[in-house]
Amino acid sequence: MTGIYNLEVKDIDLNLIKLDQYKGKTILIVNVASACGFTPQYKGLQSMYEKYKDKGLEILAFPCNQFGGQESGTNEEIRNFCDSKYNVSFKLFDKIEVKGENASPLFNYLTEKSGREIQWNFTKFLINKEGEFVRGFGTQKKPEEIEKAVEEIL
Repeated sequence: MTGIYNLEVKDIDLNLIKLDQYKGKTILIVNVASACGFTPQYKGLQSMYEKYKDKGLEILAFPCNQFGGQESGTNEEIRNFCDSKYNVSFKLFDKIEVKGENASPLFNYLTEKSGREIQWNFTKFLINKEGEFVRGFGTQKKPEEIEKAVEEIL
């Protein structure tokens, strides 16, 4: 297997998820936080998901508290925030670390392949249908600004 398909992660309910279940899908992986100046990007992510999910887009959101302590809540609090404030229907995962010695193997792979260290919340990684990294986008890039790149590999 290539790319992310040999990795496993825990969803927000702590169920083990094998990423090979997303074979054949275009994936946008994002590290997220509830109390960040970029948190309103949840709205754009949800809009993009609704627009393209039937064409094979999956958005995988990984809460992270490593940047400014902006995701201090429990998984339940995170889910409640996402549901009530942004009506998020894409997949939320267990809170993780995205850099440093305790970084998730998934984010180690993404930073290695992208050649970029994650600097802040809402860094985005585009993965093709074969599970391989295609392109990364920094925090400043709003979901609306990366839609064309997503469309190109759907």
